[in-house]
Amino acid sequence: MESIISPHRFTEIDLSPGERQRYARHLTIPDVGLDGQRKLKAAKVLCIGAGGLGSPVTMYLAAAGVGEIGIVDFDRVDLSNLQRQILHDTADVGKLKIESAVERLGAINPGVKVTTYETRLTSENAAGIAAPYDVIIDGTDNFETRYLSNDLAVLTEKPNVYGSIFRFEGQVSVFAPHLGGPCYRCLFPNPPEPGQVPSCAEGGVLGVLPGIVGCLQANEAIKLILGLGDPLIGRLIHFDALAFRFREINLRRDPQCAVCGENPTITELHDITLACDMSQSPTLPEIDVHQLKSRMEEETPFVLLDVREHTEIAVCCLPGSVVIPLGELPTRLAELDAASETIIHCKAGGRSAKALQILLDAGFEDVCHVKGGINAWSAEIDPTVPHY
Repeated sequence: MESIISPHRFTEIDLSPGERQRYARHLTIPDVGLDGQRKLKAAKVLCIGAGGLGSPVTMYLAAAGVGEIGIVDFDRVDLSNLQRQILHDTADVGKLKIESAVERLGAINPGVKVTTYETRLTSENAAGIAAPYDVIIDGTDNFETRYLSNDLAVLTEKPNVYGSIFRFEGQVSVFAPHLGGPCYRCLFPNPPEPGQVPSCAEGGVLGVLPGIVGCLQANEAIKLILGLGDPLIGRLIHFDALAFRFREINLRRDPQCAVCGENPTITELHDITLACDMSQSPTLPEIDVHQLKSRMEEETPFVLLDVREHTEIAVCCLPGSVVIPLGELPTRLAELDAASETIIHCKAGGRSAKALQILLDAGFEDVCHVKGGINAWSAEIDPTVPHY
């Protein structure tokens, strides 16, 4: 394949004596050599997310000498991140992730330009952010941003190096319809309903897994820049860490795809709003954690229903909670008294809102859910409750 970096971008670039020493192991590879290192120096890569996947991706791209690395992230480092997000360390807890990313990447390679965007990627800012870059790396952890980054890559004709992780399994592919392959929507036309697919925070992830998957993403980005090998266009690699098995799945472009098909219906960027994300619905009765605290201090009894998974309960729980995971709730309604006041909570409010609707549909009347969930309780009421 040809490099995605056009010749006029790199032929005039030179390497300093220090750079020639730093990248000596690249320069002595016949298929890379001086021109290949010039391509890397000319390249600009945008990484969406500075978390589990963004950590190894940006660190190895910086070490390889990619000229400019853009990072989009608005989150702060949390203690629970450090099990896998190796861009950050204990001293960084509470810092913006982009701040610790700049420090770490600068320490790895001060010759690489790191441009940061402290913002959530939206339909309003995405095209402007992505404009200078050659490759988009999907290091996201939510479906809204994943679909937006896919549509962004398709509409701007930039390769989208995709990665995802969950528990012991990971996936990697390169979505690039302009290079003959499918896009993410060809596989999954629409996002799943909230609660249907647990997040890494809800289901957990083996700490080393994003390191493996992120390295594979960095490898694909470097291949695209150098124009070497067979990139994962039209192929998806599934990795099972427990079996240590890689499985290759051939992918086909969907001619009916809404964004890259023959008659696309998505021709401009739109923010993805999950239709069943009821946590933002003003019609559902809710209370905040301060109201919950006051309610817990009163003598009038009520049921505090926790709809998180049992593995999450092992991390933290509120005293007196009745635990029924959201997926089990429809078949365990008989364990609850419809005549009793029921207050529902989860990790952040999404699942509790869905549980609330289930109870309302079943005839429960005196019910509400807790805005922000147990993480809001940790942040605003009791910091000894672990935030995860």
